[in-house]
Amino acid sequence: MDQMQLIKRAMEVRKGGEKAAIATIIRTKGSTPRKTGSRMIVFPCGRIEGTIGGGCGEAEVIEKALEVIQSNTPSQKRVDLTKGLFFEDGGICGGIMDVFIEPI
Repeated sequence: MDQMQLIKRAMEVRKGGEKAAIATIIRTKGSTPRKTGSRMIVFPCGRIEGTIGGGCGEAEVIEKALEVIQSNTPSQKRVDLTKGLFFEDGGICGGIMDVFIEPI
């Protein structure tokens, strides 16, 4: 799904009254799986449309997005792919992504 399709889908979700959040990469540093402007929609059941790169980093953002859906309050999440389990397990990126998450 390209970014324009994702934005159109977010508009459909909003018009339909569904609860969801949209996560947008707003800043990257170093090597990251996706670049600034990449988005995904997260639904309360954890289902996603689009991607910000997959793996552990995306899972962290999904978890935060579920909190945003519950609270109806935007938030920002820093995903650090330079250390921790992702890096130790042989993750190939090793950069940092800042992701803005907002309720739809």
